[in-house]
Amino acid sequence: MAVATKASRESDIVYPEDRLPWPQTILMGLQHVMAMFGATVLVPIILGFNPNTVIFFSGVATLIFLFITGRKVPSYLGSSFSFLGAVLAIQGGSTSHHDLAYGGIVIAGVIYIAIGVVVHFVGVNPIRYLLPPVVTGTVVAVIGIALAGAAWNNYKGDLLTATVTLMTALLVSVYLRGFPRLLPILFAVIVGYVVSLVDPNCGAKTACHIDFSGVQSANWLGLPTFSFPSFGNFEHQFSLFWFIPLILVAENAGHVFAISGIMKRDLSPLLGRTFLGDAVATTVSGLFGGAGETTYAENIGVMGVTRVFSIWVFIVAAIAAILLGFIPKFGALVDSIPSSVIGGIELYLFGLIAIIGAKIWVDARVDFSKRANLAVAAVPLILAAGGADVKFGDFELNNLALGALGSIVLYQILRPGHIRDTEEEPTEAAAT
Repeated sequence: MAVATKASRESDIVYPEDRLPWPQTILMGLQHVMAMFGATVLVPIILGFNPNTVIFFSGVATLIFLFITGRKVPSYLGSSFSFLGAVLAIQGGSTSHHDLAYGGIVIAGVIYIAIGVVVHFVGVNPIRYLLPPVVTGTVVAVIGIALAGAAWNNYKGDLLTATVTLMTALLVSVYLRGFPRLLPILFAVIVGYVVSLVDPNCGAKTACHIDFSGVQSANWLGLPTFSFPSFGNFEHQFSLFWFIPLILVAENAGHVFAISGIMKRDLSPLLGRTFLGDAVATTVSGLFGGAGETTYAENIGVMGVTRVFSIWVFIVAAIAAILLGFIPKFGALVDSIPSSVIGGIELYLFGLIAIIGAKIWVDARVDFSKRANLAVAAVPLILAAGGADVKFGDFELNNLALGALGSIVLYQILRPGHIRDTEEEPTEAAAT
């Protein structure tokens, strides 16, 4: 592995096959850990998973991804927010039935592996046929809207700490510049935590009270806690998790295209491998008590700022995350974060997910003057907002699954009408 080639120095880009001197490589790797940290740790807080295990498997997942993609696609894998609704539904909250959630993550991972194999050998056209931007944007928006109730339940526990946390995230994301701007969740959690400590009212409020007993009793060093999946309710698990790989495909593809644009190198022939890397990483994580994984936009932002794509930087970041998983006191500190602080982050984050769905429509120039596009988006959004839920024995389609399935099915049903309207446009324009 050569140290920063002449070509890369001249173009001001450090490519995946290049390597910076070790001090720079280590510092940039730690920078990527900081970038992914807030979002990756937030997922186990919301779901009740073990933070040490989740951060450990984010590092393992990144190494798996880099290996399967042949060390050609620079990415960091962290906890995916696409799993939140399904996991909370299968668990009935954040305190129990984690084994069923891990089983659902594994089911999603296996489906995702099958998709990756198909794309690797057939190409990405089948995905584009089933998941055009109007569908992917709708499915992503459905996730954010369906989680709105959970965000407000935590937020209203203590309005002061929740609002301070929320406003910190907003101000950091809007007014800071450079690398700190990529860390709104981390800044917000720290500020909200401090406010909970100094607010005398939090001593009597469960929502913002901080219990240090777990932190004090936790060891500095110890093995991550591994847990294992259960498939005792397979139909129910499948019904809640089947659609998540479709979201991950759209997300992963978008990230690959973004990296290609920044790096000025076409990575689209590697899409099948990137799906497989993410899918295998998610499956392995679910098998041992970790969260579902996805490539992280935060780290793509870091690459955009630094123009450093060296795979060795991500290997260092992955190893650092794995080592962090061996510090139980860190996990106990994360567990002590009050629910109202989490509510402030959730209100911003879940709303952001919904708006990202709309951004997909805007970026792809989805034409909502087309009645088919309107229907494909409108019906699933109302299903999500209304908390729709349909059960057939153990098979359940909650508002997330109904919204996703509704968008996919409606698009295929209405596709002929959409094509007809598109073909008639030139004639109508000529007539006028």
